[in-house]
Amino acid sequence: MTTTVLVTGANGFVGSHVLEALVKREDLRPIAACRDAHRLVPGFSGEVREGDLRDEAYLDGVLAGVDVVCHTAAWTSLWGHARESDALYYQPTIRLIDKVLEKRVVRFVYTSTTSAAAPETSADAMSRGRPRRFWPHLSTVVAIEDYLRSHAGQGCAMVNLRLGIFAGYRYGLGLLPILLPRLRTHLVPWVAGGRTSLPIVDGQDIGEAFALATTADGLRGYDAFNIAGPEIPTVREVIAFVHRQFGYPRPHFGVPFPMAYAFAWLMERLDPLVPWEPLVTRSIVHLLEEVDVSNARAEAKLGYRPKVPWQEAVRRQVSEMTKRETRPMSMARPIT
Repeated sequence: MTTTVLVTGANGFVGSHVLEALVKREDLRPIAACRDAHRLVPGFSGEVREGDLRDEAYLDGVLAGVDVVCHTAAWTSLWGHARESDALYYQPTIRLIDKVLEKRVVRFVYTSTTSAAAPETSADAMSRGRPRRFWPHLSTVVAIEDYLRSHAGQGCAMVNLRLGIFAGYRYGLGLLPILLPRLRTHLVPWVAGGRTSLPIVDGQDIGEAFALATTADGLRGYDAFNIAGPEIPTVREVIAFVHRQFGYPRPHFGVPFPMAYAFAWLMERLDPLVPWEPLVTRSIVHLLEEVDVSNARAEAKLGYRPKVPWQEAVRRQVSEMTKRETRPMSMARPIT
């Protein structure tokens, strides 16, 4: 029996890798939902439903004949933009979930982040997320997780994938594209000596995790999983690697987390007075905090076994960055 899977945001980093993983499965029929069919991964020959999830008419028809939705569409920001996060991501996602329940779609797979959890509870993907006032978009993600919990058990399994730090081909907004160019200023310090972990996960492994989540047995109500690579490096290991491979400078001094947060707060306060984005924000510092992430639960319930080493994932991403980035990446998606 073939399962029909709709992939929202099929043009994006996560969505494109999910499409590539789904087309390899003979038991799955992927449908790409996107705003521009010409930007889909080369070679995709399946059905395309082109449109905007903010369009009520499109939303009403895009779920026709669909068994599972992989919601990878996202507008995202690492800094500010609370209203945009609500209008461009929270509200369309909530309306999509409501429509999924109305149309009796049997499973909804959501794209979340390991950073949604409080650091001390990050090992448990089922733990409730902690909103951060200093990072509006992360608070939006946590609010959507809570919405999934409260609406589970209505005939649709709500599956929440808390993904690690994105890396790999076709990278989008994320920690590495923001952090690495800032290292060239020689003003970014080690935080806590760079000893905290960085749960990097390659796009190919993300795609595989979604493919497994579409058909895994035994998922009922609300279920959540941490998704990371086969090994989790420290921040120091990652920066040392990009220093050796690509010549990015290493930090010259170090600060503890309380001082890093205080400095980032100051940079945020200065933002209205300068024509450039803050050198460091509290969201960047938060991403460097320790998270105790394991793939054990995803392996046990989904059969998830990541294959791409973090070194290869970082190499793929930074190699693209050196070719594509003529200026530092903005900390927010363009507002469209």
